[in-house]
Amino acid sequence: MKPGKMTSMQRVLTTLSHGEPDRVPLFLAATLHGARELGLTLGDYFSDSRNVAEGQLRLRAKYDHDFLCAAFYGALDAEAWGAEVIYRDDGPPNSGAPLLRKPEDIRGLTAPRVSETPCLLKVLKTIELLKSRVETEVPIVGVVISPFSLPVMQLGFDAYIELIYERPQLFWRLMQLNKAFATEWANAQLAAGATAICYFDPVSSPTIVPRDTFLKTGFEVAKEVIGAIEGPTATHLASGRSLAILDDLVLTGTSMVGVSCEENLAELKTAASQKLTILGNLNGIEMRRWTPHEAEMQVKRAIAQAGGGGGFVLGDNHGEIPWQVEDEVLFAIREAVHRWGEYPLNWVKDEQ
Repeated sequence: MKPGKMTSMQRVLTTLSHGEPDRVPLFLAATLHGARELGLTLGDYFSDSRNVAEGQLRLRAKYDHDFLCAAFYGALDAEAWGAEVIYRDDGPPNSGAPLLRKPEDIRGLTAPRVSETPCLLKVLKTIELLKSRVETEVPIVGVVISPFSLPVMQLGFDAYIELIYERPQLFWRLMQLNKAFATEWANAQLAAGATAICYFDPVSSPTIVPRDTFLKTGFEVAKEVIGAIEGPTATHLASGRSLAILDDLVLTGTSMVGVSCEENLAELKTAASQKLTILGNLNGIEMRRWTPHEAEMQVKRAIAQAGGGGGFVLGDNHGEIPWQVEDEVLFAIREAVHRWGEYPLNWVKDEQ
């Protein structure tokens, strides 16, 4: 029996319960495209909570996807600590020079308070505005950069990797500060009306650090922070591979994992079965060059590999769709989900 049409919230909750909703949920993390909808520069767009809320609502109406993303840009968490943010016309704002000039600066570092940090308060206002419009019909996703991944912006990549391996005392001092901040920041977003928190943690991916290093560092951090977040979480490795640590991620208490386009979805779905929901794995970089037909074929492939039995949300593999991806491609993704993503997926069996 074919299920009736669900709200986005019902669709996502059914999927998270490893059931089959009316169709595969679609998450299009077009965090930048709202500026284009409103005819604003990215700097002007992110200057006002009302712009971001309106942009997100317009994008959801346009692409018929199943969530609202309250995130502004990845560098925002570093900005909260006092880091410089560099804006550009055709891509996400990025963190400038590292806040910490040398590892010893960690000793004098103090964590920002959410209630006293203007860039964070703008995000909270955005969440409140979105919540007032959609109530419980649509999931609102807040974002926190994991304490284990944030130091890439606080300290710089090379210096941070050296810190992990060569300065354990300072490393754990920084983790204590970052854990306190991340927990407060995540819970503030939930209190403002976010449905769930996306825990962005690319450094934990085996693409960046070996699993044995992760188990002694990022894994312990994630268990503590996710355990203290007062709502559901999704861990996103931001294009990093995940298969080797899927069972470890389950132990952190997270409900979903964002996976890489460099891994096989069918293999990931089998490994995560009944334990984690898989989010992915459309290649956002290649998406810039797709034709509408290529977009449809990529959606069809992903659904065929991972859609059966629920536990799968279609989205890009990085957590942010590039500015250069055109509307015709995003429309093609939307139409393909409606064509190929309706349950039951009888066409998959027919093609096997």
